[in-house]
Amino acid sequence: MTLLGAAVDYIAQNPRLFREALVTHLLLSGSALLVAAAVGIPLGAAVTRRPRAAFVALNGVNVARTIPSLAVLAFMLPFLGIGFLPSFLALAILGLPPIVTNTWVGIRQVDPDAVESARGMGMTGSQVLRRVELPIAVPVILAGVRTSAVQIVAGATLAAFIGGGGLGDFITTGIGMMQVELLLVGAIPVTALAIATELGFSLLERALTPRGMRES
Repeated sequence: MTLLGAAVDYIAQNPRLFREALVTHLLLSGSALLVAAAVGIPLGAAVTRRPRAAFVALNGVNVARTIPSLAVLAFMLPFLGIGFLPSFLALAILGLPPIVTNTWVGIRQVDPDAVESARGMGMTGSQVLRRVELPIAVPVILAGVRTSAVQIVAGATLAAFIGGGGLGDFITTGIGMMQVELLLVGAIPVTALAIATELGFSLLERALTPRGMRES
């Protein structure tokens, strides 16, 4: 039997165990992405008109990009112990940089003439942001969310090191027991999830981009 066949056979023999790991992985990734987007988009939008705040925020998230995922997870241990919560918070932090950066870039790239026209119509700053800048910046923002989502789905495998569960449990157990087929039980679904996430958000980004902007 091939390694792939052995991995499929393991899943067939342990469907409940695999299903629980998959659900935990999806819940961990999805909740972390929602929090990262809920924090990152408003933060990126808020600093577009504050150069000093933008400098601090963008440099802060760029520094966060350089920190290894496992180091962020390990940093949570002294404060929150092990389990789902520290894993979720660590992944949300890891997902922030591309969302904050792309939100800032997307809004800053909006045509100044469109902004001035909106202001000339009597819109306030917050109305211009909500009705003009954010809708135009949606494709760039979604590109950041897509990047963040893929990073979170892949990074969630490391949650196994601090008891967060998910598909990473199969990978770490497979490595520890020198069983490649068990490693593949986790690695193949994670790879498939990452690819599906990339494709899904690409389709969403295209669907939410106005036709005129797509054609240009």
